[in-house]
Amino acid sequence: MTFLAIDFVHLYFIMNNIRIAVIGLGYVGLPLARLFATKFPVVGFDLNHKRVLEINQGEDLTLEVEKKLLLEVLVSLNPAISGENGLYCSADQNDMASCNFYIVTVPTPVDKNNRPDLTPLLKASETLGKVISNGDIVVYESTVYPGATEDDCLPVIEKVSGLKYNIDFFAGYSPERINPGDKEHTVEKIKKVTSGSNPKIAEIVDSTYRSVIQAGTFKASSIRVAEAAKVIENSQRDINIAFVNELSKIFNAMKIDTLDVLEAAGTKWNFLNFKPGLVGGHCIGVDPYYLAQKSQEAGYHPEIILAGRRLNDSMGKYVATEVVKLMIRNEIPVKNSKVLMLGITFKENCPDIRNTKATDIYHELISYGIEVDIFDPWASPSEVIHEYNIEISNELNKSEQYGAVILAVAHQQFKEIDISGYKDNGAIIYDVKGILPRDLIHARL
Repeated sequence: MTFLAIDFVHLYFIMNNIRIAVIGLGYVGLPLARLFATKFPVVGFDLNHKRVLEINQGEDLTLEVEKKLLLEVLVSLNPAISGENGLYCSADQNDMASCNFYIVTVPTPVDKNNRPDLTPLLKASETLGKVISNGDIVVYESTVYPGATEDDCLPVIEKVSGLKYNIDFFAGYSPERINPGDKEHTVEKIKKVTSGSNPKIAEIVDSTYRSVIQAGTFKASSIRVAEAAKVIENSQRDINIAFVNELSKIFNAMKIDTLDVLEAAGTKWNFLNFKPGLVGGHCIGVDPYYLAQKSQEAGYHPEIILAGRRLNDSMGKYVATEVVKLMIRNEIPVKNSKVLMLGITFKENCPDIRNTKATDIYHELISYGIEVDIFDPWASPSEVIHEYNIEISNELNKSEQYGAVILAVAHQQFKEIDISGYKDNGAIIYDVKGILPRDLIHARL
């Protein structure tokens, strides 16, 4: 039976025979695999052997899935073969061969020139081409520009497998909506957009997700529509933050407190509540470039999107420059001074350091001849060294004297630090996140 012949009489049969493989067990893939494993046989695949070993021991170093929840679904034998529900993680692609519903959740970064890098996505598609069988469905979740699934990824599967798209195998797109570190808006509590390569496949994809997503699903009219919906979600947020970042620069020049202004403006019912800050991470700081490139290929040069990106990318340097100005005004020597930076992850209460803009503050300070100590209880020192060649500590050196202290990330632990002690010793206190008491700081973004 081919999927083209499916009617709703067969849907129940198919739904009860779905065997899922999730390719990529990071911040997106593991929570999704864990959730699906409560209802389906699931094989989680990742090239990182160490990551797979940790997960199979119930450890998720991204801290997205609690150990208890992970252990509840982990199984020791491949459930795609036995047909039993549960999660089996492997670094061997052959363990996915018994699956028939593949979900791709690999990263989609940009290169050093901010051009979309589809390498992980295309490599995952090559892997799928080696294990996919007639009648199988492939669903991509990685954020891409409209058209990437059908124009870039599926042809790779066709080439490797010898199967024909929408004849021998089928596809869907359901954009991820994971918010790293957010324990309230977990994957099952966020409405899921789905789509399929034809109406019947769209129904199967939607029904599969709907069976585990408590918040429900929205079936988009096409794969391209679903891709576009995802990429504008983060582009819209990026632009809104860029606006308040620009306001921050304007009001700081006018000696007006930006957060006071936003608080007053926020009393209007339809005012959008955005705050200035560093815009990093693997979504908001990256996704607009995917839309911008595709737009340019279509013959339109986007202005607002790229302007927002330029402004947000400038904020790390701006913060460092403002701190140096404050040091000079307060007659604190700049060259060879020491500055303490609190936090390096891209957001609060989360170990994710991908595309963090806190590093921009660090590099700008270094360019002034300043020595920078970084304290972050959430980030992995070895990972930061590997990704950025920057040394950090998970312990705070309380005896060190600093010319300035910069709160770059709003980790909960930082609210418990005796900031007044640093200020009493003559340090400039700069609050990027606006969480410290006003009487303890010299300035905030």
